[in-house]
Amino acid sequence: MAGVDGADERYVVGVDYGTLSGRALVVRVRDGAEVGTAVHAYRHGVIETLLPDGGPALPPDWALQDPEDYRDVLRRAVPAALADAGVDPSRVIGIGTDFTACTVLPTLADGTPLCEVPELRPRPHAWVKLWKHHAAQPHADRINALAHERGEPWIGRYGGKISAEWQFAKGLQILEEDPEIYHRAERFVEAADWIVWQLCDEETRNVCTAGYKGIRQDGRYPSTDYLSALHPAFADFVSKLDGRLLPLGDRAGSLSARAAAWTGLPVGIAVAVGNVDAHVTVAAARALDPGRLVAIMGTSTCHVVNGAHPAEVPGMCGVVDGGISAGAWGYEAGQSAVGDIFGWFVEHAAPAGTASHERLTELAASQPVGAHGLIALDWWNGNRSLLVNHDLSGVIVGLTLATRPQDVYRALLESTAFGTRMIIEAFVGAGVPVRDLVVAGGLTSNRLLMQIYADVTNRPLGIIGSAQGPALGSAIHAAVAAGAYPDVHRASAVMGRVDEGAYRPDPDNVRAYDALYAEYRTLHDHFGRGGDDVLLRLRAIRNAAAAAPGEAVLEVVG
Repeated sequence: MAGVDGADERYVVGVDYGTLSGRALVVRVRDGAEVGTAVHAYRHGVIETLLPDGGPALPPDWALQDPEDYRDVLRRAVPAALADAGVDPSRVIGIGTDFTACTVLPTLADGTPLCEVPELRPRPHAWVKLWKHHAAQPHADRINALAHERGEPWIGRYGGKISAEWQFAKGLQILEEDPEIYHRAERFVEAADWIVWQLCDEETRNVCTAGYKGIRQDGRYPSTDYLSALHPAFADFVSKLDGRLLPLGDRAGSLSARAAAWTGLPVGIAVAVGNVDAHVTVAAARALDPGRLVAIMGTSTCHVVNGAHPAEVPGMCGVVDGGISAGAWGYEAGQSAVGDIFGWFVEHAAPAGTASHERLTELAASQPVGAHGLIALDWWNGNRSLLVNHDLSGVIVGLTLATRPQDVYRALLESTAFGTRMIIEAFVGAGVPVRDLVVAGGLTSNRLLMQIYADVTNRPLGIIGSAQGPALGSAIHAAVAAGAYPDVHRASAVMGRVDEGAYRPDPDNVRAYDALYAEYRTLHDHFGRGGDDVLLRLRAIRNAAAAAPGEAVLEVVG
């Protein structure tokens, strides 16, 4: 606390923007000690059915947010964290932020979100599209098909498929469903960069989201010819993205008077370049060396690992030079639902008496591997890696009248570990080593789940030494941006923390899980790689049943 520290202590603030809330963390620069924290829940949360002011129902698979909720995190969480720390704001030298991604919004040239332009507020496409907005899957399919037809050189850097979550799919959806919004948008901005713009009144772009979410490779975006072939009016899309591109850890600018009034921080302190929640966590976990895969596990999971060279990994989200840290090729993959799956079961399927994670975990931990006789596919929110298809859905095989709630719960835990193993094997098969895992995020407290991951992947598993990994990572980058450390590697070595090898594979469990994983792979390939498209047909039937209100919305805004 400030009352104990010497008068020359310096601090930084990290702000982590999650799916439902924003977290602020005050960190001491000299050793990474976390001295104060606060959380502010978004007032509007995830907008999935109706816009805040009402209107027609949103179509299926939409997920929007209100940018004012992001500003409120600066107004509420940052001052509360400073108060919790008892730190004099004058001793804070920098602020860093991270965001979910791909979370994007259309704005005017000055950064004003289109949803804050009064006459555009009733238009759904004017709002922030959250990472889990999956309604652009048909547009992603066309982007991918045309890229392969033309032999575009960048498509291999994304495992052969661009996700429906990424910038180009969401931008193309706006153009085709509400062209007026598309043309009114002078800028199309990752929320990671927009919040930095709000802090320092300077528009910048970070190499992380530009590379992974914006198809920027080898210094270029996709060509105008390619974009025109997708849609003639899409030729100018890159002009809405392009801007001052900065590496991670750089200083984007200085805190403006307006943002200082929001946060209670001094005018002029360093504002770090924007970053992504998963990628910024690697520094907090001291996992910047190649071969250390960091799994940031929460509602979804993002898998990131540094490599020494570029490789094409089928189904990965991307590989970007400097995408995690300077001097390395950063690889990303992910699962679109993990904690959300467990939460769904507790909330909607577990009977009274077992409807808590704690009770289900306790019951599930008492059974041997394989005793439940079940295999599940972890596609409750589609598949991000390796299939890159958000129209897929979950599967549970092996249910009988003897199946108990804890059996299903354990099978769901295991399914997410099997999905992670698929990703690891894809990396290793393409020549990207994965020696061990470091896990961050809210799910690290579930000891059964962590042991399952160690056993299924047959790798030692470390646990990040912070409950706020992304916020700590953002604070580390803020310290570098403020000049307290020469680079992110050296700041990570001092300010990051990890409990190495907290979980070790159990040889008997490894063998048992090898047999179950073989069955998972069989089901994975059957339902996900063309053996039977029943999941896609079911999704089409569902969407057709909801099409009438969905079409009404698009007719109103188009």
